[in-house]
Amino acid sequence: MSEQVFTLPDLGEGLTEAELVRWLVKVGDTIAVDEPVAEVETAKATVEVPAPFGGVVARLHGDAGDVLQVGEPLISVDEQGPSGPAATYVEEERAGSGNVLIGYGTSDAAPSQRRRRKRASAPVAVPLHAGSTRNGDRPAVQSPIVRQLARRAGVDLNSLTGTGPDGLILRRDVEAATECPSTGESSPQEGETSTAEAFDRRTGLPVGTRVPLTGLRKAVSEKLSRSRSEIPEATTWVDVDATALLELRAQLKQRGEAPGVLAMVARFVIAGLTRFPELNSRVDTERGEIAHLDGVNLGIAAQTDRGLVVPAVRNAHHLGMRGLDGEIRRLTAAARGGAATASELTSGSFTLNNYGVLGVDGSAAIINHPEVAILGMGRIIARPWVVDGGLVARQIVQLSLAFDHRVCDGGTAGGFLRFVADAIEDPTAAMADL
Repeated sequence: MSEQVFTLPDLGEGLTEAELVRWLVKVGDTIAVDEPVAEVETAKATVEVPAPFGGVVARLHGDAGDVLQVGEPLISVDEQGPSGPAATYVEEERAGSGNVLIGYGTSDAAPSQRRRRKRASAPVAVPLHAGSTRNGDRPAVQSPIVRQLARRAGVDLNSLTGTGPDGLILRRDVEAATECPSTGESSPQEGETSTAEAFDRRTGLPVGTRVPLTGLRKAVSEKLSRSRSEIPEATTWVDVDATALLELRAQLKQRGEAPGVLAMVARFVIAGLTRFPELNSRVDTERGEIAHLDGVNLGIAAQTDRGLVVPAVRNAHHLGMRGLDGEIRRLTAAARGGAATASELTSGSFTLNNYGVLGVDGSAAIINHPEVAILGMGRIIARPWVVDGGLVARQIVQLSLAFDHRVCDGGTAGGFLRFVADAIEDPTAAMADL
């Protein structure tokens, strides 16, 4: 008889600790392989932890409420009978990186009534020849990762002969069966997808199509991921009556060519940034400073066939509505045609995103790193609105502002958003102050 220590396994998804909710066994209990021994709570969920080997419980490492780190002792078991070396389990367990608290396999041992209700009934393994079974009635597998890998790859463990000690089935045995199926089919050729790659690791569902993450899509992915990981952002929004803005544009159009609605809103945004410079700044983490920028390079989010890009109107604070309209049209056309320069695509200080052209009303946009804020504008649509105590149809648009909470608090963000909203609702008065 030898005492084996089972440590808290890899919890997956970046989790490194768990709180011990309660023990499901006590010292002196006889447990079987895969029998739940403890219930733990992580930041993601409450899960049961099954034992990777059977025997008599010798020691419980911790009490309910204790927080255990991955790799710390959880339970000690006196192994009985030819259950195989636990060292192989440790080696296999540490070799994997999946969520090992899920898919530990099944056991013929009878769990408690509560466990029986929560766990699916286990298929009975077909007895194999000596050297490929454990205790004569189940495949010689100790690692839950090996069982999980076999299940996802569609490999029948009963068909394998283990190459480990005492016929133990190891990861390499499953991988070998995946690469060279017993049906005699050849290994995947270059450009093909192997059986293991054809299934999603988390869900076990078949993978239909794989799209390479390259080029612009890769650049966008890296930039947005960096934004989410580095910027503590918050979002605030407001519904705005844009009826007067549309009426003003209609009047200008009667006198000649009128700027687009986006250019008109852009002018109000620039005016707002001069009053709230915190939102037109940079966070210099190396120097521990927030640098307010002198001037505005206004980025305009543009959807193209290759992905989302943000060309910037340089020195936008020097332009009026007509000048902004011309530059916005030029830049968006260049971006969609693939002719925008690297400087134009990387020089923005604040972004305006008109997602209304996509037919949606609102969005919690991701800040275009290293900027500190982005203003989104939804579609303008007729909605019921209360005016002077009466219900009338008005042209309503939703504005949403995502901002870096390091540079300002809600008061500043709300002040800027309200400034732009007020300008849209009363554009004639706002233009008099520009």
